[in-house]
Amino acid sequence: MTSYRGRRAATIDNDALRVTVLEEGGHIAEITDKATGINPLWTPVWPSIEPSAYDPAAHAIYGDGVDAPLLAGIMGHNLCLDIFGGPSEEEARAGFPVHGEASTGRYDIDTTSSSLTMRMLLPEAQLRFERRIDLAGRAVRVREQIDNLAATDRPVGWTQHVTLGPPFLEHDRTEFRVSAARSKVFEGTFGPADYLARGAEFDWPHAPRAAGGTHDLRRFPGGNPSSGYTAQLIDPAREHGFFVAFSPASRLAFGCVWRRADFPWMGIWEENRARPSAPWNRETVTRGMEFGVSPFPETRRQMVERGALFGTPTFRWIPGGGRVSVEYWAILRSASSIPETLEWPV
Repeated sequence: MTSYRGRRAATIDNDALRVTVLEEGGHIAEITDKATGINPLWTPVWPSIEPSAYDPAAHAIYGDGVDAPLLAGIMGHNLCLDIFGGPSEEEARAGFPVHGEASTGRYDIDTTSSSLTMRMLLPEAQLRFERRIDLAGRAVRVREQIDNLAATDRPVGWTQHVTLGPPFLEHDRTEFRVSAARSKVFEGTFGPADYLARGAEFDWPHAPRAAGGTHDLRRFPGGNPSSGYTAQLIDPAREHGFFVAFSPASRLAFGCVWRRADFPWMGIWEENRARPSAPWNRETVTRGMEFGVSPFPETRRQMVERGALFGTPTFRWIPGGGRVSVEYWAILRSASSIPETLEWPV
């Protein structure tokens, strides 16, 4: 084990990339290009602590919401399991966390020179989770496995909350491509500076603005405060889904590619110096590119009651006593312009 920004962590690397995972929360905190020192993933501007050290009486810096324990330790790529979103009022009173136990629990981590395996038991969900990370040149192969320890089938949310931040993410400069078909804006109020038309359905990438006209989601907004969330259905005609982001300043392209059958949805979350409360304090610039089994962050009950959107299920079943496995890749490479697609590595 090592230390990363004051957190207990494990690191693997090769000649091109360095990957670091946090012991508590299991976040993939960095996928750094060693030639430039650029990590596309989000590092919050506030100090990071282990979730187990969070004390609401001593850590008002992280706010007073149900998400405070998560925000105290969040970084980079966050796994949301077995919900994507907040707990219900009843779950919150019982102590269930935002985005599920996987986002704040402690992982057992084993490493070799080029691979990392992390494991965690989710006691409330009665699930056992394992993730293996392998380096292959400029690509990172990730394999995940969930075992249902209960005899009953379980409906779950399962989202890879991949979040980008500065210096890779720049106002009105960083470009994006997504293998999206139909899209929909979040149906309620998402943030204090929402600029898209609430609940509007549209064809990617032209999202209707609340004030009229459209915004091209292929480019990160400018410097004015903004907030928003859109759900994208990954193109059903494609075997693989992908997103790719391009930073003109660093001349790097970063993205992920996955099997659409595993993760048919992508959520795009924007927080652009909009949220006034702690720990945000109108200082955060970030964009989440969140691929998973659900279109929107919502409670478990809302997820199940929604059932489907655009004819596609909005959650996944883990069979009683069963096992489900997925695989996806993260790729970081030099580029002179935005790649229009990202292919599954051979």
